[in-house]
Amino acid sequence: VKEVPQGTEGGLERMGAGTVGVLRARFGDKVFSALVWMLALVAILPAAAASQSVDALILPEGFKVQVFAEDLDSPRGMVFGADGDLFVALSGNGRVVMLPDRDGNGQADEVTTVLEHLNQPSGIAWDGTAMWVADVTRVIRLDGGVAPYPRSDYSIVLKELPAGGHWTRTILLEPSGRGFFLSIGASCDLCQEEDPRRAAIVHYGRDGSGEQVWASGLRNAVGLAFNPETGELWATSSGRDWLGDDLPPDELNAIRRGRHYGWPYCYGARVPNPEYDDQARCDRTEPPISEFPAHSVPLGIVFYEGAMFPAEFRGDAFVALHGSWNRSIPTGYKVVRLRVEAGRPVAVEDFISGWLGVGGRIWGRPVQPLVGPDGALYVSDDHGGRIWRIIYAGSEAP
Repeated sequence: VKEVPQGTEGGLERMGAGTVGVLRARFGDKVFSALVWMLALVAILPAAAASQSVDALILPEGFKVQVFAEDLDSPRGMVFGADGDLFVALSGNGRVVMLPDRDGNGQADEVTTVLEHLNQPSGIAWDGTAMWVADVTRVIRLDGGVAPYPRSDYSIVLKELPAGGHWTRTILLEPSGRGFFLSIGASCDLCQEEDPRRAAIVHYGRDGSGEQVWASGLRNAVGLAFNPETGELWATSSGRDWLGDDLPPDELNAIRRGRHYGWPYCYGARVPNPEYDDQARCDRTEPPISEFPAHSVPLGIVFYEGAMFPAEFRGDAFVALHGSWNRSIPTGYKVVRLRVEAGRPVAVEDFISGWLGVGGRIWGRPVQPLVGPDGALYVSDDHGGRIWRIIYAGSEAP
């Protein structure tokens, strides 16, 4: 369990790893996970009292943030369609909705349901003529645009994907249009998977055929994006739990076909996990190209190729750090800018912060950053139920 709201781990960490292990052995993983989520709910209930003002968010000089849409049920993946309308996967109620901004005032005019009765949809993509959606166990394709609404005449591209454990499914279409990549997280915190599709990025043809495990050893690679300079596939990934506040680091990886990225045997720069302690195996794995503080939970990643922000931002990446649930001093709850030079990350710095309020109360958890056709940066927030829109004040945008 990685995406449990911050606060749960406070009690569990004070128990100590030994006690946690006893609880797991006594009750089993399923009951233990249920206990963790019960603690999580208790932890986040007081968050309603935290400040939820736009003014609480901190951005670099010259940037402004506004609420593009709110009162959404756990918004996760986002994509812009051919007409510039924003489509959002709502994991909470199993829908995909359209958020048009026809008057161009930087706020959604309405919320229109496009698809419904899905199983926690999280991944979404657009290829110019069709919308692709990934939920826990399926990938579906909606051909011929999206109207009329809601639609039910979609094609099932993949079904019976493995369920349980990490439930999000990220889909990324190949630029060539010949196929797509699908990220499927681990079924556990630390274990040896029986299904090779778990803790992996899998490649499929456009019709779902030709399944190939492209890269493995990725505990939960939620963020996928192509580096526009090098063409490489980059992926964020969250590290394991129960090694304390500062280990292991969360990761950014350059994905290479057939390579193993360490989990569950190793973490970070080829460091063996104590449960396996196999340096020779770790030496054969692929290390990350950048690291984030432990338990930050890096999710979506996007490269900035718009025209609104200053020129120095072009080619850099934005990464959403969803936020820790198992760290005595919370970390994450922000969007960071990843400076890129010569196709490689060279520095990480805060871009938007402030969703972590006074006393450790959270009122927002960023999931997916996305560059709009207007050049603004849009960020989904599944905890606050909002879509945020960030503009550069020096532009003529509203």
